[in-house]
Amino acid sequence: MATSWLKAVRRQKGWTQRETAEKLGVSQPYLSLLEQGRRPFTKRLLSKLQRHFDVPATELHVEAPRPRVSAQQIAEALGALGYPGFAYLRRGARWHPAQVLLTALQQPNLEARLAEALPWVVLHYPNLNWNWLFERAKVKDVQNRLGFVLTLTRQCAERTGDHTLALKLSRLEQQLDRARLAKEDTLGRESMTVAERRWLHDKRTPEAQHWNMLTDLVPEHLPYAS
Repeated sequence: MATSWLKAVRRQKGWTQRETAEKLGVSQPYLSLLEQGRRPFTKRLLSKLQRHFDVPATELHVEAPRPRVSAQQIAEALGALGYPGFAYLRRGARWHPAQVLLTALQQPNLEARLAEALPWVVLHYPNLNWNWLFERAKVKDVQNRLGFVLTLTRQCAERTGDHTLALKLSRLEQQLDRARLAKEDTLGRESMTVAERRWLHDKRTPEAQHWNMLTDLVPEHLPYAS
C-alpha cells in the first residue's frame, strides 16, 4: 500500500498515530512502520482499514477468482467500483479491479453489458496490479481477451486526448503481445454459432484480428468509456 495514502487520510481525519493504531488493533510503532512501507498490509488489516477509511480499490487485497461467479456478482463488483451502468449496485462488496477484470474475462459466456464495462475499469484504475493480472491471465489462457480490452481502452484514451494514459496502455499491450495466443477466441461468447463465428471472422476490426478475437466490439459501443 502506498504509505502516502495512509498517512494522508489519517491526517485528514485529524487522528494521531496512537488513535489510529488503537482502531486498527496494532501498536503505534507498528503503525509507523506501516506508514513507512516497512511492513506489509495483511488481509485482516485491510479489512479493518475499510471500516475507518475510504480505501482505494487498487489497494484492496487481490484474490483469485472464485470457481463459480454469476453475472449478477460481476455486475455488483463493477457497480461497487463506480461503473455508471451499474450505479444502482454500488453498495455491493468491492473487489480489486484486477480481480474484477480476470473474473469477467474467464467467463465462457459473458453478458454484453459486462464485456462493455471492462475498458471502463482499465480507464479508471490504470494503476492496478498489472503483474498479478498478466501472470494469471496467461495461466488461464485469456491473455488475448485482456490484450483486446487494453487495445479498446487505449483507443478510448486517444479519442479523449489522454495521451499519457494511451502511452501507458500501449506499453502494456506490447508487453502482453509477447504472450499472444495463435488460437481464435471470443470475448466471453463461447456458445456462439458457427455462422456467427464466420460472420465475425470476416467483419471484425484489425485490432480484433490482431488479438485473434471474434468480436465486433469497438470504442463506439462503450457508453461510459469516452
